[in-house]
Amino acid sequence: MRVIGLDPGSRVTGFGVIEMNGTSFCHIESGNVRLSNLVLAERLHEIFERLSQVIERTQPEVMAIEKVFMARNAQSALTLGQARGAAIVAAVNHGLDIQEYSALQVKQAIVGRGRAAKQQVQHMVRILLGLHQPPPLDTADALACAICHLNTAQGSARIKSGIAVGMVP
Repeated sequence: MRVIGLDPGSRVTGFGVIEMNGTSFCHIESGNVRLSNLVLAERLHEIFERLSQVIERTQPEVMAIEKVFMARNAQSALTLGQARGAAIVAAVNHGLDIQEYSALQVKQAIVGRGRAAKQQVQHMVRILLGLHQPPPLDTADALACAICHLNTAQGSARIKSGIAVGMVP
């Protein structure tokens, strides 16, 4: 299964495409969509366009995206929600399944602690994917989201196969 993970933001959106080969992860492509000098509508359009290009190039089956957390600033939360929406529409237009994970779930899956620091997530992503250098924080968060989904999907498949053969009551 090939997954694109996303860490959405209105100024920087991290993305990472990985797939599972047996029991190990394979890094396909990752990076950031940086949008500093555009008005919001243009940034949203750019997120949509750039992610559409990545999806077309890498052909993932699923998008794993972080859920919106409640921010102190309501305007920031609304803007983040719009960036997520642009990313989700790009995925839906390409027929991808959308799976959402909280930051707590992602950190738990990668580091083993839901309150892990961003640098801990970055370090573990580098280790799990065998990258020579640590990816930028936004990219690491996106890759972590993709890894979280693959781990979750693999666990669900094991449970279902156990139920199918009568191993689990």
